[in-house]
Amino acid sequence: MYSFHGAADSVATVEQIHEAFAREDYWRARLAAGDVPTTLDSLVVRADGTVAVQVTQHLGRRLLPGMVAKLVPGDLTMECSETWALNGDGRVCGQVGVVVSGGLGSCSAAAWLTRTGDGSRLGYDGKVHVKIPFVGGGLEKSIGTDLAENLPSVLEFTTTWIADHP
Repeated sequence: MYSFHGAADSVATVEQIHEAFAREDYWRARLAAGDVPTTLDSLVVRADGTVAVQVTQHLGRRLLPGMVAKLVPGDLTMECSETWALNGDGRVCGQVGVVVSGGLGSCSAAAWLTRTGDGSRLGYDGKVHVKIPFVGGGLEKSIGTDLAENLPSVLEFTTTWIADHP
């Protein structure tokens, strides 16, 4: 298992980011901006403001090392879920989960949006677990590093999207 953590700042407020997370047009734009075909499976905004979203990334076979690809039938998918809940004290708390098809691996993370003097900060702590013998540890580190590096770019996309969609 590989752990990752980090933080990124935004000029958008906690409220603006939470409102964006509740919009289908935001998710469609965010998914379209990625380099992997991804479908929006569900978006539910509960009466208490909690946002629950599920997406599926269609990875094909591109993540599998050559020798492992021979052992794994079919194309890979990653089912991703995010839940963002208002905490009542100006914070939004998130839970992120990822499951790779075929039981090959998973990821879970806790995230939080907090107010800063001129915007907000996204903090996150997560764990990656890959169940592929001999190469799992290296893949865990690679995936964890990629996630830690990509989360700030997701926040940057969100900040830009908010500015473009008042």
